Amino acid sequence: MAIPLSNGLRALFLVLGCLMVATLTYTIYVDGSPFRRDLLTPWMIATLVDFYINTIALATWISYKESNFITATVWIVLLICSGSITTCAYIFIQLLKLSPEESLQDPLYHVLLRQEIKGVEQKTKQSAVVTLRIAFSILGFLMLGTLIYTLITDGSPFRKELLTPWMTATLIDFYINVVALSVWVAYKESSWISAFVWILLLICFGSITTSAYIVKQLLQLTSQDPAYLILFNRGNRAENRYERT
Repeated sequence: MAIPLSNGLRALFLVLGCLMVATLTYTIYVDGSPFRRDLLTPWMIATLVDFYINTIALATWISYKESNFITATVWIVLLICSGSITTCAYIFIQLLKLSPEESLQDPLYHVLLRQEIKGVEQKTKQSAVVTLRIAFSILGFLMLGTLIYTLITDGSPFRKELLTPWMTATLIDFYINVVALSVWVAYKESSWISAFVWILLLICFGSITTSAYIVKQLLQLTSQDPAYLILFNRGNRAENRYERT
């Protein structure tokens, strides 16, 4: 008997969250506090910029998902402070909230969707699509500039001496968030080939790919569309558009 997708995702994010907790605990034990100036090497700074641009993408979804401003703020602060531990915890909780029917039918759609009374979501500002296009274009170019500058001033990132305990922990944190984004990309793409290519680009280029992918999806919306439609694949997007008319 096949394991439902929702159960597989719950197990995945539970394991990843526990992995990051263990990594964080171990790194603090062996290498002390992360709040030290000597840790801020050029490549660590570039990695943190990369990490937090992906965090902005996840925080944007949380701000849409949570109808209560205070709850959204708390989750976003936790996301900034605890990184992928919060990502995994938040997604795991959303998966637990699914009804049996939602778990079997289309769990990712219902996890992404903001649960509200019909009609409330129509209040999304029309300018949000254009604003987000500009914002993520800027973030993508910021990361590209950071990457080029760091390569010029500090050389290749593929050097053994760069893999300090805290750099390793940061990379694990970064790639757990990449897993979350990759699950979204796999849901969005109708072709496994295109999904594979985008996920490979995410692994190789991080938030540059995240920003490019988000801008690409936003370009498929009109300025009159609510920005949250970017979250859904074509079938679910058409369904939401139909419900709004």
